[in-house]
Amino acid sequence: MRRVLKWAGFILAGVLGIVIIAIAVVYLISSSRMNKTYAINVDPVEPVADSAVIARGRHVAVIRGCVDCHGDGLEGKVFIDSPVIAKLTASNLTAGAGGVAEKYTNADWVRAIRHGVKPDGRPVLFMPSHEYYVLSDEDVGALISYIESVPPTDNVLPGNSVGPLGRILYVTGQLPLLPVELIDHDAERPAVPEEGPTAEYGAYLATGCSGCHGMTFSGGKIPGTPPDFIPPPNLTPDVETGLGAWTEEDFYLALKEGIRPDGRSLDVQYMPWNLTAQMTDDELKALWEYFQTLPPKPYGNR
Repeated sequence: MRRVLKWAGFILAGVLGIVIIAIAVVYLISSSRMNKTYAINVDPVEPVADSAVIARGRHVAVIRGCVDCHGDGLEGKVFIDSPVIAKLTASNLTAGAGGVAEKYTNADWVRAIRHGVKPDGRPVLFMPSHEYYVLSDEDVGALISYIESVPPTDNVLPGNSVGPLGRILYVTGQLPLLPVELIDHDAERPAVPEEGPTAEYGAYLATGCSGCHGMTFSGGKIPGTPPDFIPPPNLTPDVETGLGAWTEEDFYLALKEGIRPDGRSLDVQYMPWNLTAQMTDDELKALWEYFQTLPPKPYGNR
């Protein structure tokens, strides 16, 4: 019996040792990547202090989800607060106490929006710049114009921290913690289609949907989300699980009023229809037309 207990102790100690080494490796790898610096030169996109341009920038900030994380006044907030996964804050973008506006140059804004890189060269955590990389110069310029026009708000936020589970999910490729790694920073700027109710323009708008609905737009569980987080639905024309059984009117009603075809309400915590409700009819039409061009995919084939 003593020999058995002795061997059990050796095995337990070995397992614990392996676990400790694995955790140390995860922390080493994740910290190295989170603290990596990127030297990215950007072409400036000049803001314009024009009321129409600023209004356009506000529209971009709404339909692209900026206000969902940074707040309606861009004052910033904690948007993930889980000790084991991460505590992440969306920065205060204003010129108030705790804000970054007075520190950021035009190039800094462009680098953060399109490339997910801070002024010091380090990556922005969880900033979906891979979705914003495609934004036109017009939309980026309007967005910066709007940000710089927002009244200052004092809001000193806590720093970011990533917990053990968050680091494991990140290192194993299940949590896109550093979108900077998802962007080809040397790629030629993508062509921007003409604005209008077309599938081409819908593809441009739909990059803002891919973060939740997946690159194939077939929905499914978002990596790193808690078990009770409702997975996004399938936006492909699949008849069984997607939009194949929806009409265009059904689509409009969901995005404008948050009502599904079966009469159920969409929860804004999981589907920000309060933001898509501010899209123009042409933008909604463009999205619908684009989703109709997608190949039908089974649900969850992200």
